[in-house]
Amino acid sequence: MNMKWLVRSQSMVTLASGMIYPYYLLFLKNLGNSFSKYGLAFAVFTISSAAASQWLAPRLDMYAKRWLMMSSLGMAGAMIAFPWITSYIWVLLLQVIMGLFNAMQRMSERVLLADYTDPGRRGKPVGNYHFWTSAASGFAVIIGGLLIDWLTIDVLFYLSALLYVWGSISIWRSNDATKR
Repeated sequence: MNMKWLVRSQSMVTLASGMIYPYYLLFLKNLGNSFSKYGLAFAVFTISSAAASQWLAPRLDMYAKRWLMMSSLGMAGAMIAFPWITSYIWVLLLQVIMGLFNAMQRMSERVLLADYTDPGRRGKPVGNYHFWTSAASGFAVIIGGLLIDWLTIDVLFYLSALLYVWGSISIWRSNDATKR
């Protein structure tokens, strides 16, 4: 895997998450009827991600690429599961699982960014990486907004899952994905 493949795979992942995230509120509103429940769900996600990072950190150097790929597949599974959830308790459980995959993704991408850049010359490639992943996020919100007018939120979750799988396949197909 090189920087080009990292940018491509993580742009797909960012597109997947950005496409569903703003409309995720609509999904939770139907389950919960309060923004405090959304706040709790998001807190469970971020706290579980923080806790998972402490366990993952010592293992990242050996398995960053594999965990980056697994994080995308795990998030795809979560996106497929969301439309089937009928209870807020299941939302919270899924948030814990998503927090783990989020920690895997965020920490792995940062380790790989460091690996694929040289000290003293990281600015340009990191700026390029940030540009493409941020642009993907912006386009994702626009695409999600257009699609949600014609499709159901369930279909948006499934499309997001496909993009997560696409990101994972991109990592897998990179020239040295079997290493590390």
